[in-house]
Amino acid sequence: MNNNIKLITSESVTEGHPDKVCDQISDAILDEMLAQDENTHAGIECLATTGLIVVSGEARTEAYVNIDEVVRKTLKKIGYDNHDSGFYYNSIGVLNALHEQSSEIAQGVDENSGEFKEQGAGDQGLMYGYASNETDVYMPLPIVLAHKLTHKLAELRKNGTLDYLQPDGKSQVTVEYKDAKVNRVDTVVIACQHHKDINMKALRDDIKREVIIPVLGDLYKDDTKIYINATGSFVKGGPAADAGLTGRKIIVDTYGGMGAHGGGAFSGKDPSKVDRSGTYMARHVAKSVVASNLADKCLVQVAYSIGVSNPVGIHIETYGTNKVSEDKIIEIINNNFSFKPKDIIEYLDLKKPKYNKTAAYGHFGRKDDDFTWEKIKKLEI
Repeated sequence: MNNNIKLITSESVTEGHPDKVCDQISDAILDEMLAQDENTHAGIECLATTGLIVVSGEARTEAYVNIDEVVRKTLKKIGYDNHDSGFYYNSIGVLNALHEQSSEIAQGVDENSGEFKEQGAGDQGLMYGYASNETDVYMPLPIVLAHKLTHKLAELRKNGTLDYLQPDGKSQVTVEYKDAKVNRVDTVVIACQHHKDINMKALRDDIKREVIIPVLGDLYKDDTKIYINATGSFVKGGPAADAGLTGRKIIVDTYGGMGAHGGGAFSGKDPSKVDRSGTYMARHVAKSVVASNLADKCLVQVAYSIGVSNPVGIHIETYGTNKVSEDKIIEIINNNFSFKPKDIIEYLDLKKPKYNKTAAYGHFGRKDDDFTWEKIKKLEI
């Protein structure tokens, strides 16, 4: 292969994918808690399998949440509202195993508690934020296109254009880069759950015409390879076909494999947990660096110790695209941003119940005022 040509692939999943079902349930419960008590501390986990949703994890809140009701409402909204989907929202079992947050965790995130007076990080760990200028949302093109494809599947299912579609599905996009610039889309892969009576050729023709070509636009070429339901029929899907868990689609949630990921998931976690708030802040900083033309690409790493407010380390990588020295960019970051958990929560306004909509189609690159970490702060040298 030509050394100047690279193929980079990212995937996305629909909101009806079993893991994304769990992410949305976890964040829907968190939102309900935050709506009643903005000081809620929670780490809510979910498991979905045939005929059953299990909600577990820990919480400290003054809120009362009807878990059963939130679960069923979320499933209905996703589209598991008919028996043909194999996971009907009103006939599954819901098991609630939430328990109270450990007091030893609480003392690390409460002010004037534990060994430090400031609000500390809810856990140790490292978080990454990434941005590049290859798209108008400062995200890598492969993950942007992958999300657009899965979102389009859901849109056409819900508006009745392709009424034979069911909630589960996936996309995958391989983009060809030449001399580090986007050249073309090489391959698109789509898997979509459907009613049993649909003809496979008709489905493939519909998906190509109604989903792939409109989303790709000029990036679609005659030699773009397309695979739609490559194994054949996909009638049995969702949790009835494959178990789902909260936090198992972290690369889908972030940058599609570009940049880096620290390992922590987001959904179900209140902003005192730096897995979520620290990652959001790192994205905001990286995006501001690129949008301010300090670099074409920027990766920000921030790391914490549990119970300690200041990060133990901040690191950046600009992949040789920086317009000023990386030391200067670090100086600019330190002069413009605070990575203390309390400061992040206030600066990004993270105590509002807005997390359920982050739980499908990515946490970054979204044009929504509630995604405060997507705003840009202009940085001056």
